[in-house]
Amino acid sequence: MAERSFTKEIALLELGEGSVFRGEGILAVTKALLQSGVCYLGGYQGAPVSHLMDVMADAKELLEKLGVHFQACASEASAAAMLGASVNYPIRGAVTWKSTVGTNVASDALANLASAGVKGGSVIIVGEDYGEGASIMQERSHAFAMKSQVWLLDPRPNLPKIVETVEKAFELSEASSTPVMVELRIRACHVTGEFVAKDNMAPTLSRNNPIAEPNFDFGNIVLPPSTYAQEKKKVDVRMPAAIEFVKEQGLNEVFDGNLKDIGIITQGGMYNAVMRSLAEIGLADSYGNSDVPIYVMNVTYPVINDEIATFCAGKRAVLVVEEGQPDYIEQAVNVALRKADLNTIVIGKDVLPMAGEYTLEVVVTGVTKFIEGSLPRGIDVKRISEAVHALLAPKKKAVELLGGPVPPRPPGFCVGCPERPVFSALKLAQRDVGDVHISSDIGCHTFSTLPPFNMGNTVLGYGLGLASSTGIAPQMGRRVVSIMGDGGFWHNGLSSGISNAVFNKDDSVLIVMKNGYSAATGHQRLPSSGANAKGEALEGTIEEALKGVGVKWVRKLRSYGVAKMAETLKEALTTDEDGLKVIIADGECMLERQRRIKPLNRKKLAAGKRVVRTRFAIDDDVCTGDHSCVRLSGCPSLTVKPNPNSLKSDPVAHVDNTCLGCGLCGEVAHAAVLCPSFFRTETVQNPKSWDRAMHALRQRVISWLQVDRNTVNGRAAA
Repeated sequence: MAERSFTKEIALLELGEGSVFRGEGILAVTKALLQSGVCYLGGYQGAPVSHLMDVMADAKELLEKLGVHFQACASEASAAAMLGASVNYPIRGAVTWKSTVGTNVASDALANLASAGVKGGSVIIVGEDYGEGASIMQERSHAFAMKSQVWLLDPRPNLPKIVETVEKAFELSEASSTPVMVELRIRACHVTGEFVAKDNMAPTLSRNNPIAEPNFDFGNIVLPPSTYAQEKKKVDVRMPAAIEFVKEQGLNEVFDGNLKDIGIITQGGMYNAVMRSLAEIGLADSYGNSDVPIYVMNVTYPVINDEIATFCAGKRAVLVVEEGQPDYIEQAVNVALRKADLNTIVIGKDVLPMAGEYTLEVVVTGVTKFIEGSLPRGIDVKRISEAVHALLAPKKKAVELLGGPVPPRPPGFCVGCPERPVFSALKLAQRDVGDVHISSDIGCHTFSTLPPFNMGNTVLGYGLGLASSTGIAPQMGRRVVSIMGDGGFWHNGLSSGISNAVFNKDDSVLIVMKNGYSAATGHQRLPSSGANAKGEALEGTIEEALKGVGVKWVRKLRSYGVAKMAETLKEALTTDEDGLKVIIADGECMLERQRRIKPLNRKKLAAGKRVVRTRFAIDDDVCTGDHSCVRLSGCPSLTVKPNPNSLKSDPVAHVDNTCLGCGLCGEVAHAAVLCPSFFRTETVQNPKSWDRAMHALRQRVISWLQVDRNTVNGRAAA
């Protein structure tokens, strides 16, 4: 089960020639793939293109009807390797992953693919999110594209243009025998709009029309002497073919304007930000008409020197809007102009920042500086400066009123997250055994590096938590702890970390967070989920995999049992037994659990069946104000409120209405200080006769106790 279901929107993918498609970008991309006659699809989830995998999984019936094979891959490397099908056969394939971290994992297979070249169109849909907070690092795909000579497309965030770009990507790939990357920024993924659909195209060769005989060509094998010929072909044949195709098909765009002495060169993905900035200063309207001529690079690599020279001819200055560093495109524009012997001044990172997201504020400030510096003829620069000042004034006023910037809001665990109690237990264990070095991993558990836990000395890659501990472990006075989710475990943790630790007889502790899903990327299924993306049952378990590679010391515990988890952690850290010790913290992701349970409960209520909702609360009279529950769990449903007792000054802990009844707050407080203030309540809907009888009995006992206490207090007063 994924974070979001697209079952209702799947009908849009069956629209035929002339029908109007209305929806969001991620669906439009899928439709473009089907219109292109794609034969196979695969990938690994990651923001901002996670939902592309979800759409493909939900559209399995349509894919099967067309003969399209879909595979949810174990990693980005697995996905990239799928494109090997197009090396020897004229079949089209597309894969998807998150950039740049996904491209890093896929780089081995992708570099070999780029060297060998392809017969069938090969397209990689990468989720480009530079500066947008969905990646743990800020890098661009551009460097890889140039390094391996993979063509890079960055479509203007407009549904017709996105669809056209995906379709043309296959044609470009086949025309130049080279894989093509299409980078989709988060706004392109989720932009809504419409385009005129075409009929879906069944692949000529597929499971419905199998390949008769295999083909072998040593020229496609990445081994000497073939590699020398492949490299020469890149330069002499593939690159010129790609450039010619881009020019002939008009993949890049020019939008003319009346300010002929200046211009803007922008990546396709930044076009909307540029237009909005120009509109804010009165140099463009809402219909896409700009006073400043704009050259839109929907193809950012290769750079088409002829087009740049033609656009810049007769202009005193151009602004290059290129998000991120290094300034690859700006450098390429300068080279193109020098080769064309043009003296057009190129402005870029001198008025725009080298690093960081190009928000509206950033772009409009840079565009204004460019206008003020270039002084184009026929424009009132003073009016533009005043417009920018008026645009930015509210933010400056807000900062003045607040007395400073708003504190950053870091991410954190969800309410009821099964990983939070594990870190609470680890905190308690360290209280007894001392602080330990913790190698964290990518996933929800990365939030443990933030308050209130502040655990995780390093984060170096998905599934690499254990591997990253091997260098420091021998130098530490006590055993180190590594963290890994079940997503990271199946991605490459089993091979890169666990097998390596067993082989080298490392003496350390590994915690595997088994929540049943790849939770951080949208709750995609894993080999340990019990079923695959198609809903087919699976039998593989993490315990069996661990035993299969030779791990002897394995403990599987319920995540929410803080005391037991702390005890087991202390055992793992202090035992005389050598070798890798693995603790599997088993607890279903609470978000996914709620998505699964709530519809079932609604059906039960509608049918008049009994439903019980569990909540936790705090007795104000008993709470001492210690707040260990808050310090050791950090649950968002826990807060503080003024003490109702006028004789006590310390605020008391309070559980708000977001509580899901996981019980961690009480469990961790009890494990820490034997706190008696927590109590559990159960709300029973559609109660049965037994529930009513027990409620009546409890009320009578409570009334009797209250009367007895009042009697005793009365005697004492007398």
